[in-house]
Amino acid sequence: MLETDIYDVIRRRRDVRAEFTGELVDDDTLLRILDAAHRAPSVGNSQPWDFVIVRDRAKLESFAAHVATKRREFRASLPPDRAATFEPIKIEGITESGTGIVVTHDDSRGGPHILGRASVPETGLYSTILAIQNLWLAATAEGIGVGWVSFYDTPVLADLVRLPEGVRPVAWLCVGPVEQFQETPDLERFGWRNRRPLTDAIHHESFGAGA
Repeated sequence: MLETDIYDVIRRRRDVRAEFTGELVDDDTLLRILDAAHRAPSVGNSQPWDFVIVRDRAKLESFAAHVATKRREFRASLPPDRAATFEPIKIEGITESGTGIVVTHDDSRGGPHILGRASVPETGLYSTILAIQNLWLAATAEGIGVGWVSFYDTPVLADLVRLPEGVRPVAWLCVGPVEQFQETPDLERFGWRNRRPLTDAIHHESFGAGA
């Protein structure tokens, strides 16, 4: 039984890009990670997520090529100083990880009357995000890296894994064993943006009221 401190897992969690070993995550570990994701809370117990495991080399390479194109488009949109900062930042480990998990969301799951979603319809999507967080923390506890790829056109990914109408991709997660977890997140290491102090994020009674 794997035992580790949850706070330590949260501190060690990283968005992994360049540290994958190239080995595949074994099936038993992958199933444990997906089981943790599937145990996430969901509004009205609707469980609106599904997980598409992608290991076919041609699919991995096809998606990696698409993501590389979107990366170039984003870089071209940046002012010169930000483009220079962005240049060394790796944004994906699609082929290096060897395993992609496409997390999908079905807003119709659970029927037309979902307890708790009537006033805030976004809670369905929030539920799927909670499943991703569960997956990520479980993977970290197992020593498995996860990288969330977000440079893609939704129709391209939906077509790649043949999603039915009404089901949308929320994330492509690169999943695999890693050489190490970086001490400092990549976006901080490369100077893109630093983490805000916790004190800046805490408000009392009303927004903007500090301690």
